[in-house]
Amino acid sequence: MTDLFHNPREKMILPFMGAFYDKVAQPLAWAGFRVMIGLALVYEGWPKIQAPLAQVAFVENLHFYPGWLWSPLLAVMQFVGGFAIAVGLLTRPIALANTVMLAITWWFHHSHPYGAAILTPEGLAFLKSGGQANFTPAGIAKVAVDGGSAFLVQVQEKAEMLSIIWTGGAGLYAAFGGGSWSVDRCMLKKEF
Repeated sequence: MTDLFHNPREKMILPFMGAFYDKVAQPLAWAGFRVMIGLALVYEGWPKIQAPLAQVAFVENLHFYPGWLWSPLLAVMQFVGGFAIAVGLLTRPIALANTVMLAITWWFHHSHPYGAAILTPEGLAFLKSGGQANFTPAGIAKVAVDGGSAFLVQVQEKAEMLSIIWTGGAGLYAAFGGGSWSVDRCMLKKEF
């Protein structure tokens, strides 16, 4: 990798471990995290590949016009781009494109929070008047007390936190490349 990841033996408590860190532990961790980020994008992109125009209204709501162009592009960027990141192929430009997309996703989750409750007052009244048969006990526990407000706070926090984590992870690979165990470095012998 770079000098940033080098382990000077004179600064280590166990200097004999330096070679292991340099040649095995750090490349393995770098590749493992890259694979995890890439496969998460593949997983999230698969439904979009199956229905490439399903996100037209969503992307147009974000002011990306025309939606019929951006929706399939988003699907390809996530699915194919995720696979490319996972194997370390053209890592920097593809990770940069996904970093921008994921940052927009974070902004969307932050600026468009979920509502205050899942159930309206009428929905709560329905539950109390015998509507429990339509829900599992766990489902009732999540919505009956406060209409689902606490549950939606958790969903909102998860959406924002995951967007931040994946944006940061993709940005890391956009900045530093795929690492020593990537197609870029092993087969192409070059990186952007």
